[in-house]
Amino acid sequence: MFDLLLSGFVTLFVIIDPLGLVPLFLALTPEMNEKERQRTALRACLIAFAILTIFALFGLGILRTLGITLGAFRVAGGLFLFWIAFELVFEKRNERKQRSANKAVDDPDAADVAAFPMAIPLIAGPGAISAVILLSGSLPSLGGQAALVGVIFTALTVSFAFLALAHRVDRFLGVTGRAVISRLLGVLLAALAVQFVADGAAELIRTSQQGATALS
Repeated sequence: MFDLLLSGFVTLFVIIDPLGLVPLFLALTPEMNEKERQRTALRACLIAFAILTIFALFGLGILRTLGITLGAFRVAGGLFLFWIAFELVFEKRNERKQRSANKAVDDPDAADVAAFPMAIPLIAGPGAISAVILLSGSLPSLGGQAALVGVIFTALTVSFAFLALAHRVDRFLGVTGRAVISRLLGVLLAALAVQFVADGAAELIRTSQQGATALS
């Protein structure tokens, strides 16, 4: 279970991409002091934690209600995560996140940047939601579900630390440092995504064989 939880943490951390969020967070909070930024970051991470926890605990039930097998979702989710990895490697994801940030800045009704766009969709976006549902399927026991919630909490705690120290992190890494780390994390996420697809395809084949055997 430890290897699976570690893989889940890495996957979630890469998808959330707190390093990539740092410059966007600073752009969204230009008039805030350090303490106000920390409160905003904490609120955003708490909202994201609630969203991801709900999907981790009840996402599989929703899939079953819709008649979607876990194998099919693993394949689809793996392909989706691979696309996110592609965006990270080729610096397309930050462009998309920047558009969401600009929309919040330009929208006079978007007063609470902690909820939008920080919590949704920059932290708890479709990629993170897909990842926690995939991980939930691999950890069906009560202990596994509790451990998954712990992984979500840990990933968001680390993300909060980056956002709370956004100014210092931004100065330390610079544009080049963020670009190099994002590309390395993108390659790692691509490998994890391929593993999700392979596991899902194997499960679909196994299910089909069992169905054929039952019919015969």
